Amino acid sequence: MVIDVHVPQNTSRSLLPYLQQANIQYTILISDLQQAIENQTGQRASRNRRSLPAYNYEVYHSLEEIEDWMYYLNKTHSDLVHMFSVGKSYEGRPLFVLKALQTYQTDPAMKKMLTQLYFYVMPVFNVDGYHYSWTNDRFWRKTRSKSSRFWCHGVDANRNWKVKWCDEGASLHPCDDTYCGPFPESEPEVKAVAYFLRKHRKQIKAYLSFHAYAQMLLYPYSYKYATIPNFSCVESAAYNAVNALQSAYGVRYRYGPASSTLYVSSGSSMDWAYKNGIPYAFAFELRDTGHYGFLLPETLIRPTCTETMLAVKNITFHLLKKCH
Repeated sequence: MVIDVHVPQNTSRSLLPYLQQANIQYTILISDLQQAIENQTGQRASRNRRSLPAYNYEVYHSLEEIEDWMYYLNKTHSDLVHMFSVGKSYEGRPLFVLKALQTYQTDPAMKKMLTQLYFYVMPVFNVDGYHYSWTNDRFWRKTRSKSSRFWCHGVDANRNWKVKWCDEGASLHPCDDTYCGPFPESEPEVKAVAYFLRKHRKQIKAYLSFHAYAQMLLYPYSYKYATIPNFSCVESAAYNAVNALQSAYGVRYRYGPASSTLYVSSGSSMDWAYKNGIPYAFAFELRDTGHYGFLLPETLIRPTCTETMLAVKNITFHLLKKCH
């Protein structure tokens, strides 16, 4: 098993001799994490905010910029997309979704997909946490809800779904990064999206969630080592998707059940979607495998998106075929 950790500078001085003494192999991926964060933050600060028609898809954007872009698309391309909110976050921010209606591209594959299917895209699920990661803690991953008994904030939104809630791979302690929450769907973000999916689950063919990092394409189950009923169809879709992805730049993705490919975890949105009748549920763990980790350079945004879109297209065409 390979584990990535970040440690305070003063701790690393005692940790490295211990690893050597215990014959544990290690590689230093980022020698100064704070400096790496400051370098990336400095690039953003020096960049002038451009007008929305010139929205740059090859840089990271704040939540405000992303929402402005969504408003702009909805206003100027209402024939292509429809924007709506499925609810509000803990801090009162709207949870926006874009429904793709059609495409202006000449790509026949995209036209075929959008003729037969609608795509619902939620650019940012954890809006409060994402905003906080820009203003306070670059590595914040939880929501921003408050605990009644502890000073710690937030719940792991991908441990808060009502499927084997707070079982293996989740924590009951509010200060842990994998805190599952006081009860299933305690987080308004999770509750709102779960309600939307329940309402439309008879029409939904696939659920895709995107995370970082590991270069993996995962499918159920996360909470147990078991084979899903439609394993052959899902496994075939995953195999073809990672091959399509690799065809772009040669980047290899592992694929398989989340429990055995990544780790066991409970209360995930992917397992919930599958358990609620959505036959194809996948979780992408995007680039890379740890060299940059959560600080993926902006120069890698375009290739990551290009190759991932090939995988998404491949999964979509798999849906349009009957698999038994």
